[in-house]
Amino acid sequence: MRSLLAATYEVAARLALVAAQLLPPGQSKLVRTLRARRGISGRYRRWADLHRDRARPLLWMHAPSVGEGLQARPVLERVRATRPDVQLAYTYFSPSAEAFAARLNVDFRDYLPFDATGSARSALDALHPTALVFSKVDVWPTLTREARARNIRLGLISATLAARSSRRRGLASAMLREAYARLDAVGAIDAEDAERLAELGVRRGVIQVTGDTRYDQVWARAVSVDRSSALLAPLDSARPTLVAGSTWPADERVLLAAWLRARRLVSDARLIIAPHEPTGAHLLPIERWAAESSVPYARLGAPGADRADVVVVDRVGVLGDLYALATVAFVGGGFHAAGLHSVVEPAAFGAPVIFGPRWHMSRDARLLLQADSAAAVSDAAEMERRLHEWMKSATERQAAGDRAREVVRSGLGAADRSVALVARLLDGA
Repeated sequence: MRSLLAATYEVAARLALVAAQLLPPGQSKLVRTLRARRGISGRYRRWADLHRDRARPLLWMHAPSVGEGLQARPVLERVRATRPDVQLAYTYFSPSAEAFAARLNVDFRDYLPFDATGSARSALDALHPTALVFSKVDVWPTLTREARARNIRLGLISATLAARSSRRRGLASAMLREAYARLDAVGAIDAEDAERLAELGVRRGVIQVTGDTRYDQVWARAVSVDRSSALLAPLDSARPTLVAGSTWPADERVLLAAWLRARRLVSDARLIIAPHEPTGAHLLPIERWAAESSVPYARLGAPGADRADVVVVDRVGVLGDLYALATVAFVGGGFHAAGLHSVVEPAAFGAPVIFGPRWHMSRDARLLLQADSAAAVSDAAEMERRLHEWMKSATERQAAGDRAREVVRSGLGAADRSVALVARLLDGA
């Protein structure tokens, strides 16, 4: 059965390679994901020919998207600062992570090749890594198999596996079990994650609880944010501000109706909304809604944005700073099939957080709810009540925000523990 699964998986990966060569131009996420792999082996080889110093160790860190990248970044930054002998390679899977990767201080960055045998071998031959470390949970079967054949040490940081994860059952579990068993060191976020990872196939002797490195990342961003920057200074205001981040249309249908109702009671309320995919197709419906509702709006950085009641964010990479302006935060994904996005970024700024009903895969959401610093809502009426409560009562809002910030503060130190884990892999321990 397992050999049949492996053969089917290999065929699927090779078909993806073929599709990458044949697809016509397009801007959908799927098309961009496939087309990004065109010529990828050549890109790896060219970098290696020019820049790979095989006398130096190389850490290859893989994080599929931006959320996992935020967990990888503090580790990469600390390795860069403390280990100048180490070259750093960073790969990602999703097109949404391309801009994030471009801002990292690494020696090599590119998409991860599709997980076919030939592609994995080519990438490993080019990068010649000392250690290959994955962020959060995605571990690739073919890549880990080929890395193990070369005695490359394998790790996983900020490792988490939700109780409801599809990886824990059926074909996914059967396919991934050997890949997880190959790992040499795993830093789990908490003891419950450690136990679930062991059930999935990770050897118990290689697991330690190190925490979630995102807490260090978002805390550092919050304490160092520059409110006089060109981004924040024009929008700095005493107005009650709801910052809505990483929203999808399903979130916006509830959010916009609730905010409009809450605005009748809090007349100077302001909304800053950052869609998860800030494309024209996503931004224009929000602007049409604002126009039809007679609400002054402007895009971020445009004339009049400082006076607008709705500011529409049309770029990526700025949301983490915009949360500094939040009286209250709404995090998208909880009304969307993809699930909830990161709630710890606004929490680090001391903003109470609201999100939709699909939050159960998020450990962070659970911690914030337990601390009474967040609210899960199922419809516009519930959201309106919570918005009105927190926007009108400074005392209740401040108390909830302080509790949210304390949740993040209590998780600090994971980055240093994860760096120690990575160092042991690099040094062969």
